[in-house]
Amino acid sequence: MVAGLLEGAGAPAARAARQDAVSRSRSPPAREGAGGGEQLVDQLIRDLNEMDDVPFFDIQLPYELAINIFQYLDRKDLGRCAQVSKTWKVIAEDEVLWYRLCQQEGHLPESSISDYSCWKLILQECRAKEHMLRTNWKNRKGAVSELEHIPDAVLCDVHSHDGVVIAGYTSGDVRVWDTRTWDYIAPFLESEYEEDEPGMQPYVSFVRINSSLAVAAYEDGFLNIWDLRTGKYPIHRFEHDARIQALALSQEDATVATASAFDVVMLCPNEEGYWQIAAEFEVQKLVDYLEIVPDTGRYPVAVATAGDLVYLLKAEDSARTLHYVYGQPVTCLDVSSNQAAFGVKSLGWVYEGNKILVYSLEAERCLSKLGNALGDFTCVNLRDSPPNLMVSGNMDRRVRIHDLRTDKIALSLSAHQLGVSAVQMDDWKIVSGGEEGLVSVWDYRMNQKLWEVHSRHPVRHLSFNSHSLITANVPYERVVRSADLDGFSTHRRHRGLIHAYEFAVDQLAFQSALPICRSSCVTTIHVRPERTAEPSGSCG
Repeated sequence: MVAGLLEGAGAPAARAARQDAVSRSRSPPAREGAGGGEQLVDQLIRDLNEMDDVPFFDIQLPYELAINIFQYLDRKDLGRCAQVSKTWKVIAEDEVLWYRLCQQEGHLPESSISDYSCWKLILQECRAKEHMLRTNWKNRKGAVSELEHIPDAVLCDVHSHDGVVIAGYTSGDVRVWDTRTWDYIAPFLESEYEEDEPGMQPYVSFVRINSSLAVAAYEDGFLNIWDLRTGKYPIHRFEHDARIQALALSQEDATVATASAFDVVMLCPNEEGYWQIAAEFEVQKLVDYLEIVPDTGRYPVAVATAGDLVYLLKAEDSARTLHYVYGQPVTCLDVSSNQAAFGVKSLGWVYEGNKILVYSLEAERCLSKLGNALGDFTCVNLRDSPPNLMVSGNMDRRVRIHDLRTDKIALSLSAHQLGVSAVQMDDWKIVSGGEEGLVSVWDYRMNQKLWEVHSRHPVRHLSFNSHSLITANVPYERVVRSADLDGFSTHRRHRGLIHAYEFAVDQLAFQSALPICRSSCVTTIHVRPERTAEPSGSCG
């Protein structure tokens, strides 16, 4: 071989002959004699000729089989496959594949494949919007509005669902806003109390809301239920003999649960639409926390805590004790479709530290014992957390992320000086509220605080989705100065505040299907993350 190479180096005619042979090899090959074979170099050159075709990759398969193979590829792999050949490009850009990718990434979950003609472009637009929203969240760029307050009344309770906010006041008024629209003025939800006794209505104890119903419980034991689609007057009114201590509303259907004295009542409409008592339970102690389990089918299920007892309440069964340890009261509660998580305070001469217990609702047994904190766990969020994760807040100032697979603390943040009062997380951020009035936003993957805002009163409610955030600061005291005595109406800073943040201001809807409103006070916010001052602006 060496001799041949040396010989070729000195023979130009021989080199020219070899070049002619190479050029001839690019043309369709001619079969040699029966005993000879095709040269490997010629075959390789033809395989590298991608200008005309790629015979090595173009394998004849049924189109449906090719789609089934390509469905396991992600968007990057599909882009690479589209560059192989024209045939692969057609397969890699099939609408079925890109529709599945949109669904897998959580974009447009309620859409069908026939709604759009180019799902690849739709996925690109959704990802660009998601990137824009994440950037706005990190930089606190968007719009904020303070929801209009009722004069001469103190905020008692706040709840929200999908951008719709409900608030109850010491005046007995209940008001609802739709933060998804800017320009609708809504009436109050009427309570049907006697109009000849102004100012004598009892305080609102609790309010809850879902996509179609609003519920309010009053200090005198009355309960009002409104249908947001039909009007401002109650569709049902229920009365307890004593004060209502806890209230729960299903986020999926029309099921309401109340706790008064030693009774827990579940209400829901029958097939004709008339509200009735679906189940009634008797418990041994006064109820502290009450939650309705989602996605339980025909019969509603609730979880209630009363001191150191935790009850599982099924509509077709009697009250069952899910957990009981004498002298260890429950300090917070949250439920998902198959689990319940609650904080337990450790007391007595054997101090084991305060923990969060996670129970299986189907097996009715303890799955995990999480944490070992000195302070009481004040809030826990299981339902809104990513799979296998849970976030909690504690009186020891810390926010913790718990890994349910390993029963260990994945992250612990020093968050609020006076303790954590509300918390929620998603796949990259945590929003926490504290007793001192701070609302903080964290990027927990970077272990970094992004920004914070402060108000006078403790944060009693916060809820966010991909593009908006609702926060409520509710006062400890519900004292109203009488205007008849000293001519002093309740000052703004003593009444509580509700803020609505919108991080996709160019995506706002301008029409609402619900008879609810938003304040006209809107302030654009665009500050650096380290600034903590409240946005300026005045509300009427």
